[in-house]
Amino acid sequence: MTADASAPRGRIARLRMQLSRDKADTLLLLAAASLVLAPHAGHLPPWVAMLCFCTLLWRWMITWRGTRMPPAMLLLPLAVAAMAGVSITYKTLLGREAGVAMAVLLLAFKMLEMHARRDLFVVIFLCFFLVLTNFFYSQGIGTGLLMVLSVIALLTAQLSFQYTGVVPALGRRLQLGAKIVGIAAPLALALFFLFPRIQGPLWGMPNDAHSGHTGLSNSMSPGNISNLAQSSEIAFRVKFGGAPPGQPQLYWRALVLGEFDGRTWSLTHPIVAAHTVAATGAPVRYQVTLEPTGQRWLFALDLPREIAPLADNQAFINGAFELRTVRPVDERLRYDATSQLDYQLDSGELPERARWLALPPGFNPKAVRAGLALQREPDPRQRVNTVLGRFRSDGFSYTLSPPLLGSDSVDEFLYQTRAGFCEHYAGAFVFLMRAAGVPARVVTGYQGGEINPVDGFLAVRQSDAHAWAEVWLAQRGWVRVDPTAAVSPDRIERNLARALPPKGVFGNLINLDLDRNSWLARMRFQLSAINNGWNQWVLNYDPQRQHKLLDTLGDALANWRAIAALAAIIGLLFVAGARRLRAEKDPVDTLYSALCQQLGRLGLARAGDEGPNAYARRVAGLTLAPDKKDAILRFLSLYSAYKYAAQAPARDLLPTLKRLLNSTH
Repeated sequence: MTADASAPRGRIARLRMQLSRDKADTLLLLAAASLVLAPHAGHLPPWVAMLCFCTLLWRWMITWRGTRMPPAMLLLPLAVAAMAGVSITYKTLLGREAGVAMAVLLLAFKMLEMHARRDLFVVIFLCFFLVLTNFFYSQGIGTGLLMVLSVIALLTAQLSFQYTGVVPALGRRLQLGAKIVGIAAPLALALFFLFPRIQGPLWGMPNDAHSGHTGLSNSMSPGNISNLAQSSEIAFRVKFGGAPPGQPQLYWRALVLGEFDGRTWSLTHPIVAAHTVAATGAPVRYQVTLEPTGQRWLFALDLPREIAPLADNQAFINGAFELRTVRPVDERLRYDATSQLDYQLDSGELPERARWLALPPGFNPKAVRAGLALQREPDPRQRVNTVLGRFRSDGFSYTLSPPLLGSDSVDEFLYQTRAGFCEHYAGAFVFLMRAAGVPARVVTGYQGGEINPVDGFLAVRQSDAHAWAEVWLAQRGWVRVDPTAAVSPDRIERNLARALPPKGVFGNLINLDLDRNSWLARMRFQLSAINNGWNQWVLNYDPQRQHKLLDTLGDALANWRAIAALAAIIGLLFVAGARRLRAEKDPVDTLYSALCQQLGRLGLARAGDEGPNAYARRVAGLTLAPDKKDAILRFLSLYSAYKYAAQAPARDLLPTLKRLLNSTH
């Protein structure tokens, strides 16, 4: 048992003996640089990531084996070829993406060209710069924690190259690096909260600062929403002013699509006619935190009635009751809105009626004939119910993987495949209604969401993307009709995950996650709440919130009691910090200070610039009792060796110094 336990310690000791000081410090720097570069692998081209990996592995082998660094004649063509590859990949050497790729490659190649101490610091400073570039792509709390660890690792590597003589153990150096970050944290927090905020992103070229947004499109064709619905990314979060509406009422309106070319539904021309809205019931007030979309539309509960002014953009409700902005939403946006869930829209005469009956000629002849047959039914409400009844009873199925459709997509869906997602049902329903002489249009947005019991926010994900229909009925106006509910009621009453049966080896795990009382769901809710808090209070700390904070602080500081309490808190923190510093002081230095104080009382005060060796030479020239003089000189010799010698101090150093100090009394 003892032999087994001592074997790993022996291997570690032998490994330390094999590694020279330079090797150990270089390997530590390689590890810190790898920690900085690893997150970039997710967005860099594969060839760049692989080249960096191979370069760092090459440098590790050189360090481990102690072989020579590659000559400049080899590195120069490699660097030129890499820059040419960046230019070919990105079609430019400017901009965020190309610039980050070049910086990553520059750091990797610089590892193979470290010959002097100056090169080491160039590598470290490049790593610090690349720590910032990670925030170009992700600003989540996980990225923030990883970058804090990267900074601690870089500081530890930088400190390792600074030591002379005895080098503390790696754990002690890591603690010192973490302590430096901790000392800087209060100043960083003060700057974060008090330094004037700049509206908009702090970095990014005009053409690529907001690239990579995904979400709902401004058109709808078979398959595009079903592809989006397979993503679990957050689209937006909602905080209601009161009790949230029920799941079947959570229709988040985005776009009205009225133009159909035979396959794709697209935005209708601007609606200029006046609309009448008769609302019943209390309005619903809520606040939306929208993730960046790069688009000029917002999301609101159906039917939006009011939106609060935005700080750096202009929002309005247009004639189709879409919530629009003047500029694209290129960063996370928070806005307050009011909606009416019970309403009648355009219950009088329908303006621009012909627009909502138009169909492209030559497409879907079977559906056109079916619509004409429906016109034999005089009541438009019955025509709607007839089509919904067919969806319920004629073998239609709801699926995320519908078959591909040809040019007559509505006919193929209705009479052949009969399997589709929400866009198939909404598009086919509106087509049939128009053919039957009932004005109709497609509305896209999101349906549903999930309330987080931890923070009370409703999370709407990309998987909640949805399409439904609106038909115009006399004396009732525009009425929402969701054909998907006729085929899969669970999609509306609950959510997409419950409407589709789980498949694959993770089916049981998915079922466990759907149970809101399971440990997996509770853990997911906690993580989601933490991430939402990070978004709300850190990433969304905008100039308006800063002004409110400063106003609050100004009001508080105007009260002398608040000032006294703040001063008391600062004083207590200062005293606690001073005590902690005294507790953490090196006991050997404490004994040395005690010796200097004792000799000072004897008229042998140490000068401020006098080291232990110079102090010992001065003491040696004085007339003192032999025993006391020998104890003082022995003490100063041991202390000098402790501070400046290359070998590790003796284990009994502290008791020896205490004994010698007592001998000087």
